Amino acid sequence: MVSSTEYGSHTWDLLLTVDHQHEGVEKEIPLQVTGDLHVGGLMLKLVEKIKIAQDWSDYAFWWEQKKCWLLKTHWTLDKCGVQADAKLIFTTQHKMLRLRLPNMKTVRLKVSFSSMVFRAVSDICKMLNIRRPEELSLLKQSEGTLKKKKKKDKNSKEPATEDILNLCNSPVGSGLPANPGLYSKTMTPIYDPVSGSPASSTMTWFSDGSTAEQSCSILALSHPTCSPEMLAEMYQPRTLADKAKLNAGWLDSSRSLMEQDVQEEDQLLLRFKYYTFFDLNPKYDAVRINQIYEQARWAILLEEIDCTEEEMLIFAALQYHVSKLSLSSETQDSTCESEVDEVEAALSNLEVTLEGGNKSNILEDITDIPKLADNLKLVRPKKLALKAIKTYWFVFRDTSISYFKNKESAQGEPIEKLNLKGCEVVPDVNVAAKKFGIKLLIPVADGMNEVYLRCDNEDQYARWMAACVLASKGRTMADSSYQPEVQKILSFLQMKNWTMCSQAASEPENVDMKPECFVSPRYTKKFKSKQLTARILEAHQNVSQMSLVEAKLRFIQAWQSLPEFGLSYYVVRFKGSKKDDVLGVSYNRLIRIDMATGDPITTWRFSNMKQWNVNWEIRQVAIEFDQNVSIAFTCLSADCKIIHEYIGGYIFLSTRSKDHNETLDEELFHKLTGGQE
Repeated sequence: MVSSTEYGSHTWDLLLTVDHQHEGVEKEIPLQVTGDLHVGGLMLKLVEKIKIAQDWSDYAFWWEQKKCWLLKTHWTLDKCGVQADAKLIFTTQHKMLRLRLPNMKTVRLKVSFSSMVFRAVSDICKMLNIRRPEELSLLKQSEGTLKKKKKKDKNSKEPATEDILNLCNSPVGSGLPANPGLYSKTMTPIYDPVSGSPASSTMTWFSDGSTAEQSCSILALSHPTCSPEMLAEMYQPRTLADKAKLNAGWLDSSRSLMEQDVQEEDQLLLRFKYYTFFDLNPKYDAVRINQIYEQARWAILLEEIDCTEEEMLIFAALQYHVSKLSLSSETQDSTCESEVDEVEAALSNLEVTLEGGNKSNILEDITDIPKLADNLKLVRPKKLALKAIKTYWFVFRDTSISYFKNKESAQGEPIEKLNLKGCEVVPDVNVAAKKFGIKLLIPVADGMNEVYLRCDNEDQYARWMAACVLASKGRTMADSSYQPEVQKILSFLQMKNWTMCSQAASEPENVDMKPECFVSPRYTKKFKSKQLTARILEAHQNVSQMSLVEAKLRFIQAWQSLPEFGLSYYVVRFKGSKKDDVLGVSYNRLIRIDMATGDPITTWRFSNMKQWNVNWEIRQVAIEFDQNVSIAFTCLSADCKIIHEYIGGYIFLSTRSKDHNETLDEELFHKLTGGQE
């Protein structure tokens, strides 16, 4: 037996690999070390032996076999578990990475491969001038979504690399501009809130010279260059299982890029992962608004989210409008005509903060609980595809709907009382056909109870729809968000309610439009090009007066109003079930969906969730809700850690407020999303 002190004093050989670019200098360096040598001392010995004069400050040891960084330089080799057979690579922590942004442009920049992905994304967003980095993450394109591309790319690999914006002169994480990239009440507006063009001060975000202007333009302005051929080459999900493939590749936010097998010069997708866009402000968020708009645009063009023909034409009209304004703004000077005074901006922000955005009487909100009462049609689905439609007197109070035979009997007991808390609200609207329907899927013990309400006109629909949406979240019409919700619904209906302009209709040939660029392939096949042009111009009449940023924001709002908005799909197998289901993860709920029919089976709200955890041995997610409801499932289309992180991430984002938005509680994020693997 050898005592520990004697053992510690024994030296042993350790072969180290140095990742450097110097020719004629050995890359494999043997060193004699002892177990009590700390990692920092090992670095010093290695650098002294190499004898190359260069900056080694960004270098650290990467342990190949264990796939981990040795970043705690005060730890000894014994404490790290390093022995003679360890393959340690002395390499840079910041490496070049290609990121494909939501607007399909690729940027090449230096990223930390040793920081957790959450921190790396935060640094990337500072570089790209995108606030609220917690809403984004990095995605590896899964094999299933690349198959179609690979066949096409065999003969033409080079053109794909032509359009890369190189930001490598500004390494992420070191020497960044002083601007924090987060909201600050004294922050000078850096974008024109009407056109979205960058103010001259914005150029400090980028490297100097003309590259800065080009970078701003590419990130903050839309460049619609897609063609039907380009769309055909891209992955288009046909089924819910296909949509689940889109969400399989999210990287683990609690681990570094190197730990997840990402190599230097690899390409990843930078995407908005969480669909809760907090505090969008055109003065500071031109890049962020444009990238959200682009992500929404591609989701609709590639049919990742379903919409009706009427809605598709609205989206097409808004895209056409944005592309027209973007092209005209590119020809103008990209700097603002007048500089915004910093003190004035700070004072106006303070004024808004002190006065408050909503001037309604707060006391009135508390004492007067609003209600809706009206004649509505109740549609009950019957067998043999027949529907029973009957008019009743409906009363909406708090978060419940009661209906009676007529107005006179409203003082008595209702025929039925429906509690909407936790229900799914689906619009069923066709403005041209004067159809204003609300589909309610109300959770019951054995699944979902379907109820259809039909309104007579737009105003009635907007008021009842807004009340239903709020009630599903557990809020009443006394909530300050009720009136804005009504206005949002009315403005969306107004966009749908276009009237044909004779000038636009008579000569669509004179308009230089490629309608195939603005609609999904399904509609390109359904209509001739001239028909599409005429119908898009029809819809364009209602949006033609909008500014560039307003049109993008309206597009985002219309996207948010789609029934499937914000749902990320995963194929799962519930405990005790014999067949696979699809789980939809949203910002406030989980939905179990029948894979064959696409119908929702059950909804569980995060607000009713008591706890969730993962059994890492069998890779099973278990969740407990109020009223002794518990579910467990294994994820088949992705790692269960991804769903675990999604749930924790949405709960983390729900804790944000404008009062505490200067810094992110990174520790809380990892506590909620990391899991104990």
